Amino acid sequence: SINGKCFDWLLVSRRSCFRAGVRYYVRGIDSEGHAANFVETEQIVHYKGSKASFVQTRGSIPFFWSQRPNLKYKPKPQISKSVNHMDGFQRHFDSQIISYGKQMIVNLVNQKGSEKPLEQTFSKMVNSMANGMVRYVAFDFHKECSQMRWDRLQILMDQLAEQQDE
Repeated sequence: SINGKCFDWLLVSRRSCFRAGVRYYVRGIDSEGHAANFVETEQIVHYKGSKASFVQTRGSIPFFWSQRPNLKYKPKPQISKSVNHMDGFQRHFDSQIISYGKQMIVNLVNQKGSEKPLEQTFSKMVNSMANGMVRYVAFDFHKECSQMRWDRLQILMDQLAEQQDE
């Protein structure tokens, strides 16, 4: 109840059965475009007979890469050089568009250090795909929000506001 108005709020997460696994051992996509550790989270609000739903998905960056555990705290990501990334990448987003419609990609990885090549490759692939149903926003979460400066998330929210309203 908010301000005396009662409503139902449901939050449901559904984890894909494709490419599930522990962090660092399962990354990227398979040839069918299934992203590792993919989760769909749906928020449903029911108020006086009306319903609204918002779906958010998350998963590993959808191209072929790995991050094999070693003695380092954070192993360096390795982007596969021997495969055509675009086939699986295209399959991934074709499936996303069929299931959910227009896509807003929010990439939160570091834009420097060992994660920089992941961000650069992801951005380049989205641009190469040239699909008006897919928009890409990179936000270096660790840099922008370091030292618990959560207020800086407003920068990201401002970047997403128009599409979120849409």
